[in-house]
Amino acid sequence: MDVLLLIVSFGVILAGSELFTNGIEWFGHKLELGEGAIGSVLAAIGTALPETMVPLIAIGFGGGIAASEIGVGAILGAPFMLATLAMFVTGAAVWLMRRRRATGTQLAVDTGVLGHDMAYFALAYSIAIGAAFLPVEFEWPRRLVAVLLIGIYGYYVWGHLQADAAEHQGLAPLRFHKLDRGAPQHPEPPRLMIVSVQVVFSLACIIGGAWGFVHAITDLSSSLGVNGTLLALLIAPIATELPEKLNSVLWVRRGKDTLAMGNITGAMVFQSAIPTSVALVLAPALWTVVGGGVAFASAAITLASSAAIFIPMVMRKRLGAKTLLVGGAFYLAYLIVVGLALAHG
Repeated sequence: MDVLLLIVSFGVILAGSELFTNGIEWFGHKLELGEGAIGSVLAAIGTALPETMVPLIAIGFGGGIAASEIGVGAILGAPFMLATLAMFVTGAAVWLMRRRRATGTQLAVDTGVLGHDMAYFALAYSIAIGAAFLPVEFEWPRRLVAVLLIGIYGYYVWGHLQADAAEHQGLAPLRFHKLDRGAPQHPEPPRLMIVSVQVVFSLACIIGGAWGFVHAITDLSSSLGVNGTLLALLIAPIATELPEKLNSVLWVRRGKDTLAMGNITGAMVFQSAIPTSVALVLAPALWTVVGGGVAFASAAITLASSAAIFIPMVMRKRLGAKTLLVGGAFYLAYLIVVGLALAHG
C-alpha cells in the first residue's frame, strides 16, 4: 500500500509540476514580470511550500521535542538538497538533452540573476547558521535574527519585482485555456482569472502529492527501521524538493534555463530566510550546534557546494552541466558523514 501511495503521489507531483511551470509563466507574463522574478520569486515560493509546511507543522503543532527536532532537520535538509541533489539533477538533465539543445551542455542563463540570488542566499544562510553558535539560553537574540532574515528576503523580492520585464518567448498554450468559456481560445492570451485557477490547482497537486510522498516514505522507513534523523535530513527533503527538481527538468527540456536555475536558486534564498525564521522564533533552543553537529554539518556542505558551483560561474560568466554535476559529489560526501555518525551513535 505504501509503495502504491508512493507511485501515485509521484504522479500527482509530476502532473502538478507540469501545470505549474505552464501556469506560472503565463502568470508572470500577465503581470509583466521578467524571467528572474518568475523563476526566483513566483516559482520558487510556490514550489517551496511543501518543504516549508513540513517543519512549520512539526515545530508549531507537532507537540514535543522530537517533532521539533524533525522540523529543524527538515529546515536544514531543504537548502542542502537544493545545493547538491537538485543541482546534480538539473546538470544531468542538461547533459542528457545536450544533442537537442541549441547551447549543448552550456546553460543559457542570466548569470547576473543567478549571482544575485546566490549572494542573498550566502548572506541570509550564513546569518541563520551563525545564530546557531549563540549560547543556548540566548533566545531573544535568535528571534531578532529571524526579523533580520525576513527583512533580507523582503528586500530581495522587492529587487526582483523592480527588474524590467523581458519579452517571453515560446509560451505554450495555457493548459486550462479551454476551461475558460468566456475568453477566446489560443493563440489569444488567456484571462488572468483562469491562469490563477491553474496555478492554484497545480500548487494543490504539488502540496498534496508531496504530503502523500512524505507519508509513504515515513511509513516505509519505519517498517525498515531507518533512523529518524536520517529521515528528517535526507529522505523527507528528497520528496519535498521534488517540485523544484521536476520543474527545473521541464524548463531545461524547453530551453528555458534561466527559469530552471532561478527556480532552484530562488528557493534556496527562500529556504535560507523564511523556514529558518520559523525555527528561530518557535524553537530557538533547538537552533543550536550543541548536540546537533551532524545536522548542522549539512549547512557547511550546502555552502561549500554552492561556492564550488557559482563562484566559477560568476568569474567565467557562464554555467555548464559539468559544473552542476559537482553537487552530486557533495551529496555523496554528506551521506558518508551521516552514515558514519549513525554507525557510531
